[in-house]
Amino acid sequence: MTPAPHTPPHAAALPMWLRALIWAVVLGALLAVFALYTRPEFMLTLADQVWACF
Repeated sequence: MTPAPHTPPHAAALPMWLRALIWAVVLGALLAVFALYTRPEFMLTLADQVWACF
C-alpha cells in the first residue's frame, strides 16, 4: 500500500513549561482522589450515594 498523497501536518508541539504544568495538574488531581479514598467517612458516603442509584 502507498501512503495517502496528502497527509495533514501534525499539530505544533506544546512548550515544555505547558507540558510540565499539565502533568502537575493531573498529578495533583490524582493525589487528591487518592487522599479521599483513605478517609473511611468518604468511602461510606460514596457507597451510600452509589447504592441510592438503585
